[in-house]
Amino acid sequence: MIRAADGDAVAERAAQMLSELLSSTLASRGRAHLALSGGTTPAGAYRSLTLASWDDVEIWFADERCVGPADPESNYLMAQQTLLGHAEGALAHRIEGELAAEAAAGRYEQLLRERVAGEPPVLDVVVLGIGEDGHTASLFPNFPQLHAAGAACLAVHNSPKPPPDRVTLSLEVLNAAQTLVLLATGAGKAQALARALGRPDPDVPASLLDATRLTVIADAAALAQT
Repeated sequence: MIRAADGDAVAERAAQMLSELLSSTLASRGRAHLALSGGTTPAGAYRSLTLASWDDVEIWFADERCVGPADPESNYLMAQQTLLGHAEGALAHRIEGELAAEAAAGRYEQLLRERVAGEPPVLDVVVLGIGEDGHTASLFPNFPQLHAAGAACLAVHNSPKPPPDRVTLSLEVLNAAQTLVLLATGAGKAQALARALGRPDPDVPASLLDATRLTVIADAAALAQT
């Protein structure tokens, strides 16, 4: 657990941690796989995230809405606006959200398995947020996707947050990652974060993340109930 004063401080601390993790992975293995999530706080971290070289970094997405890459709801567009412009040399793999959810999930799973070793594929660092309902990526409370086995990417329908159709990395892939970095800011996340840090509960998908791989970076308001 890393405590920070406010949202800006969370973003700065996250950027520092991500830079350290990616640099260490590149030094030891020569290639690093980073998965991004959307959200205001992650966006702040991406703006501040720098590396000596982005060559040999592959950028993935923890989830995506079923919209085109220029849509304001697109996580890829957010990454373009906050990170990809200064991450010259990185190879970004977007989820083709303009396709039907099943088709997009199938294509992304194939690409992930082609480029990332392991069963399930082992990403180096995954950045995650948490919703007020406890969801993370596009894994929502008590949705059947929480119990999916053997799949790396999943189609999601009837999301409680619009748009209804999405694609998400599976819980198996998230929990196979070397490091999970969960960012939380604001009083609206306090109850969800407190429950996420408690016992595993499908009603709070973030609580199902592997605690041994998880680092939480949160501000005082988000930690008010912990």
